[in-house]
Amino acid sequence: MIRTVFPSQLLEQAVNEFNKLPGIGRKTALKLVLSLLKREAAEVNRFADAIKTVRNDIKYCKVCHNICDDDVCEICNDPNRDHHTICVVENIQDVMAIENTQQYNGIYHVLGGLISPMDGVRPADLSIGSLIDRVSHSQVKEIIFALSSTMEGDTTIFYIGRQLEPYHIRTSVIARGISVGDELEYTDEVTLGRSIINRTEYK
Repeated sequence: MIRTVFPSQLLEQAVNEFNKLPGIGRKTALKLVLSLLKREAAEVNRFADAIKTVRNDIKYCKVCHNICDDDVCEICNDPNRDHHTICVVENIQDVMAIENTQQYNGIYHVLGGLISPMDGVRPADLSIGSLIDRVSHSQVKEIIFALSSTMEGDTTIFYIGRQLEPYHIRTSVIARGISVGDELEYTDEVTLGRSIINRTEYK
């Protein structure tokens, strides 16, 4: 492989940092850095400050593990939401995708991943324990599993379903309008919204 020769060590350092981001190759990283060099210093400083703020100041909701600015997110704090229904999702992007459908008025629980023995992800690595704790200390009537229709998603649903059995609450899964193997966050809003509405009971 031919190594790119940089005219500046500072430029190379910046490219190397951008290259560490997912989906950013070295050519794209170089293009982004050169683009920043063409912008006003104040604009670049705002960009850098925004990244620092995101990393240092953003919090995770103590209730549902969604990203937020305070200890508890706006969704969990909203009295107009249906707090009897919890939608269980894999990640924060899934919360955003479902919210964009405007078809769901309950609250959420972000697992932070899916059970995947092949990848070394165990139930203890996810926020399953806090979900069970929420159910045991609240008036939750239904858990909706809005997980990707993959083997890992189905394994996670099965495991959590077994953990919830003693509480005798309704469990459902979103309708399979989503193709098997698809990631939830890439599903279009209309399909995802219909899947929430037409969810089926999980047995």
